[in-house]
Amino acid sequence: MSETRKLAAILVADVVGYSRLAGADEDRILARLRTLRSDLIDPTIDVNHGRVVKRTGDGILIEFRSVVDAVRCAIEVQTAMIDRNTGVSHEQRIEFRVGIHVGDVVEESDGDLMGDGVNIAARLEGIAKPGTIYLSEDAYRQVKARLDFAVTDLGQLHLKNISEPMRVYSLQIGTVPPAAVQTPPPATEIPLTAANLDKISIAVLAFNNMSGDAEQEYFSDGISEDIITDLSKLSELHVIARNSSFVYKNAAASVPQMARALGVRYVLEGSVRKAGNRVRVTAQLIDASSGGHVWASRYDRDLTDIFAVQDELTQEIVAALKLNLTRGVQDRLTRARAVNAQAYEFFLRGREQASAHTRTGNVAARSLASDAIAIDPGYVAAQALISFTHVLDYVNAWSTDPEDSLRFGLELAQQAVETAEEQPDGHFALGMACMWNRELERALTEAQRGLALSPNSAELLMLMAHIQIFSGDPADALETLDASMRLDPHYPEVLLQFLADARFSLGEYERAIFAIKQRLARNSQSETAYALLASCYGHLGRLEESRQAWEMALQTNPDFSIERRRRVLPFRNPRDFNHRVEGLLRAGLAV
Repeated sequence: MSETRKLAAILVADVVGYSRLAGADEDRILARLRTLRSDLIDPTIDVNHGRVVKRTGDGILIEFRSVVDAVRCAIEVQTAMIDRNTGVSHEQRIEFRVGIHVGDVVEESDGDLMGDGVNIAARLEGIAKPGTIYLSEDAYRQVKARLDFAVTDLGQLHLKNISEPMRVYSLQIGTVPPAAVQTPPPATEIPLTAANLDKISIAVLAFNNMSGDAEQEYFSDGISEDIITDLSKLSELHVIARNSSFVYKNAAASVPQMARALGVRYVLEGSVRKAGNRVRVTAQLIDASSGGHVWASRYDRDLTDIFAVQDELTQEIVAALKLNLTRGVQDRLTRARAVNAQAYEFFLRGREQASAHTRTGNVAARSLASDAIAIDPGYVAAQALISFTHVLDYVNAWSTDPEDSLRFGLELAQQAVETAEEQPDGHFALGMACMWNRELERALTEAQRGLALSPNSAELLMLMAHIQIFSGDPADALETLDASMRLDPHYPEVLLQFLADARFSLGEYERAIFAIKQRLARNSQSETAYALLASCYGHLGRLEESRQAWEMALQTNPDFSIERRRRVLPFRNPRDFNHRVEGLLRAGLAV
């Protein structure tokens, strides 16, 4: 059989949860897929000069003449699927995941392709999340200057059966990208690692979903996150935030490698298998310094006992680490009240949707949290989540009456705190609502109360830093951000905005620009970042660069308004906001 070796851009895609969809109604799912292929997928492939190499049931392998064509094709299909899934229940949506690589392939006489180029694209597709496009570093390098989209750098990942680790980039259509591994800040900004701290350090990895259904991922992720939340209540521990420990989800890196990257000694890993009304949770605590198992256990329970399992697991970790806790701290680790299991599942789904920080995700999160409240009216975490979504509506002008959204969010947060003073979720929600309501002293008090209950909360530390910036305390905000980065070394890109805001307030424009450019490298669709960049350049007298940055702000959001920002941003001293406007005026910009 003759064969030809060549360089090619390879795209591999499949349907998420196809077995579940087919099991529910095979005829209907096949009909929908045929329609998608004829109306959307095949025409898009043709327009972008692709060649279908083979179809494998719910999957497809496509060759393109360039990576630009491959990525453009993937973006067009994924964007169209957002519209097609609007109004469709989560259980019935057709969602694709995509992997793209450019590399050496072997083309056989029948047109089939083989080789590393195909294998790597397939492995990328296999770890991609629903609705995302995963790019190899080689593929990303060829498109980053040609296509205008935001990507998340996931860092060096070990792909199954691929000998060397590869740098991977994620592109998610229609949402803010998830937090990512990134190039470290400059030397003056690098946070201390947990190894420098006089505390026992631990990272909880995302528990593996062993349910045989990708749609159950939210459940295993939720349990892992709740364990992180419980351990974060202990001031005796240094607990890595979910945002950073989940970066290594689906990665084939060894535990010692992950521990070194996160700066911790101990790593907790595990799995969750949910079937009907039964759940099995396994967990093991590993000492990364020796690779030895400190403790391991398995829990087989009814789903209604899932909270007892989490409590027991947390207590056993505390015992294994030989922590001497006071009675008050021990009591804080035990949930004050039982939560309905179905309400818990609705909450986990809602929390997952809210993490996208998009209008559609916000609406979905509020609906799911409301479903949880309908079942369990006293569910404080769900109340706090609903409050959070209303405040986001205010900040982003996503509702028809933003002011009313803020008032409602504030009321819900107050109710959450009054219902359960010991829950940090409520204090976070109330602190955020008070901050945007210009009650900065009260907001700071709520953030401090939340941190007293959860000293390892990177989220609460970020909230506190935001409050400090608006309060006119940028130097204190930098210290708070440093503490947050120690807990969350793969911090979300919005932290870089806070860092830039603080540097700007101190008149450190060059350092502010560095932070903004780091943010824009991870999210090129932030009009807030471009606007601050324009002001920095204006203060430095770099007028043309200021104008270009301002043009990008308006191009990103044509409705961007300085007057709305003046009205919404809760600076205690109006001069702090005027200082930002002055930079724009120096560049001759009409704002």
